[in-house]
Amino acid sequence: MAAKKEQANQTNMSREEQIGYHKGAINTLTAERNELIRIVTVTESLIAAHVKALEELGVKLDLKQEEKK
Repeated sequence: MAAKKEQANQTNMSREEQIGYHKGAINTLTAERNELIRIVTVTESLIAAHVKALEELGVKLDLKQEEKK
């Protein structure tokens, strides 16, 4: 549905407008992807810190089993 709407909009836009639209979309999506990567990196660091703290307390984790949950 969205693809048809986008295609209809593109036929009404000039070539320059279409280029600008797609470049803008790529810039926005790239920024979103970079933010997502940053969030995942922070999350992984926090998980590692908690795992380390638990190991220092003598708790052994089966991380593969934890990931399945």
